[in-house]
Amino acid sequence: MAKKNDTTFFENKLLDFVTAKDPMLEMLQWVMDKFMEIEVAHKTGAEKGIHAQSRTGYRCGYRICRFDTRLGTVYLSVPKIRQGGYIPFFVTEKKRSEQALIQVVQECWLNGVSTRKIEHIAKKLGIESLSASEVSEINSGLDEMVEEFRNRRLEAEYPVIWADALYEKIRDNHRIVGKAVMVIKAVNLEGQQEILAVEPMENESEHTYSALFRRLKERGLEKVWLCVSDAHMGLQAAIRTAMPGTTWQRCKVHFMRNILAYVGQKDKEKVAARLKLIWKAPDEKSARALKDDFCKEYEKSFAKAVACLEEGFEDSVQFYAFEELDSRKISSTNTLERLNREIRRRSSVVGIFPSTDAYIRLITSYLLEYSEDWQTERCYINAGSIKVQKEILFNAA
Repeated sequence: MAKKNDTTFFENKLLDFVTAKDPMLEMLQWVMDKFMEIEVAHKTGAEKGIHAQSRTGYRCGYRICRFDTRLGTVYLSVPKIRQGGYIPFFVTEKKRSEQALIQVVQECWLNGVSTRKIEHIAKKLGIESLSASEVSEINSGLDEMVEEFRNRRLEAEYPVIWADALYEKIRDNHRIVGKAVMVIKAVNLEGQQEILAVEPMENESEHTYSALFRRLKERGLEKVWLCVSDAHMGLQAAIRTAMPGTTWQRCKVHFMRNILAYVGQKDKEKVAARLKLIWKAPDEKSARALKDDFCKEYEKSFAKAVACLEEGFEDSVQFYAFEELDSRKISSTNTLERLNREIRRRSSVVGIFPSTDAYIRLITSYLLEYSEDWQTERCYINAGSIKVQKEILFNAA
């Protein structure tokens, strides 16, 4: 007759766990303790307290080790060995629970969850405590990925780039200052969107913009057809000197805001509707005619607005020279403005960043995810149109 397995010990042990405050966590700790005893016995050649010729090592007490798991925080009594030392296999072989925790923290951080809220989330996951410094240490693991993205090799030629600066409050040398971070977005010859640069700048000047474009050239950039931005004088000068042969398009949306600043509030809507017609014209000739009509109608009532339009008009209609490309996408920085709004939505949760590196890490990680999504999405600008436009430009040259 087969001998029935004796499960009395395990049944009694399970009953002990049932009465514990956290049964599953208590059970996990007991299993880990048993794992360590078995592993140390194999490592020393004999069980604890047993004299045997097979023994090759000796214990010398215990050390307390904190171990965070998805079930909660446990404090392990890890056996110490006189020679060679000992680390439990489930700590060194890692730590799927810790890896899961890291992913949760990083995901929360990238989506704008504050450090304090991340601590609360960790507690809900059963982690006893997670300090701000620990959150920062976890997130610093993103640095390698961020630096690789910011320093990657670029293609030699891009049809269009959009440039705009973000301003954030950043702690610098015990002071809170507003710093500019330039984001440059591009569309490549295949029509796919890319982020070319995420660069902090002490100020917006010709010198800093020129340094930015030199850095892009060092990474492989040689030629840009069209650069779309606002009318910052330093940026314009840098494009002329650092990127010869590049056409500059003044963002029509920023330009309209500049013009409307000289229009009274009650007339803004009416004047804005008339201005929009200029840049919606099917060709440059029609746009000029609409501009002339606008100037004639409003030269007396809004003289400064008309003067502003006259002064910047030429730079605002450069997109018409690229007739094969979608004018809605290359006549303004709207595509970058939308992206910047998403960045600000996340950064506003943080409020004041502890350092420039922390801010760059956050927005670059987010933009990296965007770039990965763009690679699988439909072309932003039709690749066939880009090819035709390139042939036109080549023949004209």
